[in-house]
Amino acid sequence: MDAFATITKLKQQLASGELSAQELLSSVIKRFEKHDARIGSALEIFSQDSLNAEATSQGPLAGIPGLIKDNISQKGRKLTCASKILEHFVATYDATAVSRLKESGALLIGRANMDEFAMGSSTETSAFLKTRNPWDTSRVPGGSSGGSIAAVAAGLVPWSLGSETGGSVRQPAAFCGIVGLKPTYGLVSRYGLVAYASSLDQIGIATRTVEDNALVLSQIAGQDIHDSSTLPVEKKDYTRSLGQMPKVRIGIVENALYAEGMDSEVVRVIEQALGEFEQLGVQLVKIKIPSMDYSAAAYFIISRAEAASNLARFDGIRYGSRSDAQSLQEVYQKTRHDGFGAEVKSRILIGNYVLSAGYADAYYNKARAVQGMIRHEFSQAFKDVDLLLMPTQSAPAFEFGAYDVDKLKMDLQDYFTCPINLAGLPALSLPCGFTSKGLPLGLQLVGPHLGEELIFQVAHAYEQRTPWHTMHPKELDL
Repeated sequence: MDAFATITKLKQQLASGELSAQELLSSVIKRFEKHDARIGSALEIFSQDSLNAEATSQGPLAGIPGLIKDNISQKGRKLTCASKILEHFVATYDATAVSRLKESGALLIGRANMDEFAMGSSTETSAFLKTRNPWDTSRVPGGSSGGSIAAVAAGLVPWSLGSETGGSVRQPAAFCGIVGLKPTYGLVSRYGLVAYASSLDQIGIATRTVEDNALVLSQIAGQDIHDSSTLPVEKKDYTRSLGQMPKVRIGIVENALYAEGMDSEVVRVIEQALGEFEQLGVQLVKIKIPSMDYSAAAYFIISRAEAASNLARFDGIRYGSRSDAQSLQEVYQKTRHDGFGAEVKSRILIGNYVLSAGYADAYYNKARAVQGMIRHEFSQAFKDVDLLLMPTQSAPAFEFGAYDVDKLKMDLQDYFTCPINLAGLPALSLPCGFTSKGLPLGLQLVGPHLGEELIFQVAHAYEQRTPWHTMHPKELDL
């Protein structure tokens, strides 16, 4: 069996009888046993017996294995958010995205490693293990959905779910050379997703191809009575228009592509990609989104403020771990001190500060005003162009510990991705080339509100002209 087969190819093999669902599952579990000690993508892979009990032969994804990020609830399975404070917590219900995947026949075979409570850009803040980049295991896979993305890039599973607050699917997808989607805010239900920053969070999808990504989105998208922020959109097949290349104008965001500090190799491969888009008949126009330069600062403040509020529930009283203590105050203090890692504590402290009396106007309210400007400027841009094109990352994947003494540079990993979360728009990162050292690089296509179908069409057309989606780490071939 080809470990790097797409969902589409696996569906064909299952339908023809060339491959049985049992053979596929067994092969995937064996690959995790063989390779994942080195990659570290999964916190847990479930037993084959328990997976057989859940298996169904019906549905568009019947028998197709995938991995779920460990902040998305899966009934009867651990839900740790890669944190000591939830180390032994078992979910009591399925997230809507999970229940819809189960209804589609998909096999959810395990839990993916992540940055603790999705706070990080490298998967280095997990309380349990490090996830490594399959292309170079001395480097990070990106984050916070590093486990989800690394598993797909390493040929362990053909798809996975991650989550996005400021770029946590797209950035690691670019670092690992695969396709990563952040949907329009409200297109995919957040019910069962452990909240980090509720106004920004979205469940995202990692796959090796655009078609596979569209296939998974088709199963999980749509309004949900359990999440009042979901949009009133009907279920649809996002693969139906693939292969049709519409006439489009794409805006090249100049103050992103030529921003200060851009790695020259990133600029080189994206400029080459622009030539491919022109060959497809795309009209390219230069554009600027001035408020984007302030988006990182606004994102830091809003996300940390919401994190402080959302994580207040982890107090040792209702669920999760509880430290021994003599008083209620001590329970709170010791549980949160022992249970949370340094990055989570830091973000909670900053969040409480920017929400505190006397500072909310100076920080939080101004950040919200900047968010409004960003949304307005993106909205105006889409009056002139159909899609926007930007880098996903400023540089290739970095080595472990590279930013231990410079946390601001780590935070700026979200520079090109977080504006999209602030605007609530859809964006897809897709591979567009490699550095001279063989490290993957990506670009992102950004669409208007509910513009996923158009993004998929254009991304698929580009993908069919280029070899990047067919390339994978050679040592993982076997």
